[in-house]
Amino acid sequence: MADEKALSAKERSQQLALERRAARLAAVQALYQWEQTGAKPDVIISEFSVHRIARRPQEGEDAELPPADRKLFAELVRGVASGVSELDDMLSAVISEDWRVERLESILRAIMRCGAFELAHRQDVPPKVVISEYVAVADAFFGEKETGMTNGVLDKLAQSLRPGEIGTGRGGKTTQ
Repeated sequence: MADEKALSAKERSQQLALERRAARLAAVQALYQWEQTGAKPDVIISEFSVHRIARRPQEGEDAELPPADRKLFAELVRGVASGVSELDDMLSAVISEDWRVERLESILRAIMRCGAFELAHRQDVPPKVVISEYVAVADAFFGEKETGMTNGVLDKLAQSLRPGEIGTGRGGKTTQ
């Protein structure tokens, strides 16, 4: 009986992780739409909530992603949209001198802004989880170059914003 409860808790934890991953992916897509259309974040959140993240697969369709964590989705979209200047400043401080945030492709910019938002404002999420999640999102859209860039930029930002929580790089030693 205890094993069933432990398994159920483990399964629930895995389901929550998938819902958060789906929320992050949807937030990146919504922020791309926000930047391209100039629509208000709440309009995009509503549209995504009704037509994309709430949609259940029709009979015979496979579900590619579980339902998204709507609260996290909305927090990411609103947070990035309202703090875009601050986030871009943070990213500019760690991006290579040859690049500016404005030069990044729109989806890549949305990925990095979401990652920067979580690193700066979601202290409950470990930096390694944030980096891993947005590297996975980048991998869904891009190849090795952009995925590596996402990893490097978010890692540098995490070291700057939350140095006691992340390793110093290769070798696995932490700054604590």
